[in-house]
Amino acid sequence: MTDDGPRWREQRRHAVRAHAEADARQRAAEQAEAAELVARFAAEATRRGLRTERLNVTAYDGRSRYRTRVTGWYVDRARSRAVDTEGHFYLLTVPASLRSRLFGAEPEPSPPPLLVGRGGRDGESLPLAALLSRRLEAGDDWR
Repeated sequence: MTDDGPRWREQRRHAVRAHAEADARQRAAEQAEAAELVARFAAEATRRGLRTERLNVTAYDGRSRYRTRVTGWYVDRARSRAVDTEGHFYLLTVPASLRSRLFGAEPEPSPPPLLVGRGGRDGESLPLAALLSRRLEAGDDWR
């Protein structure tokens, strides 16, 4: 009888590593595709002359809103996602803080998802391309 334990463990480690690498490649490809959609949206919104506005963020608790220095377009009616004039995607939630209340918040761009709302509690999701297309078609009357 031979002890296949070490060899089996090494094969499992290799399989797990290969799976993780494939998953990382898939995520990177999706993020690159989504980033391209967002950049095209910003360019088209600018070309069409859609009115930009200074974006606000909401605290995680939902009770406080803070101003930002970011200018762009909200892309959902909840005003929780936006694209700036440079073509960066933002999730507009931040931790509550006195500093943000006094000086404004400084949200960081987020990698855009190809499927917006995936895994959300309400179970509704929408392809990013459809969300951005709807926003473009609504023009300045969107709200």
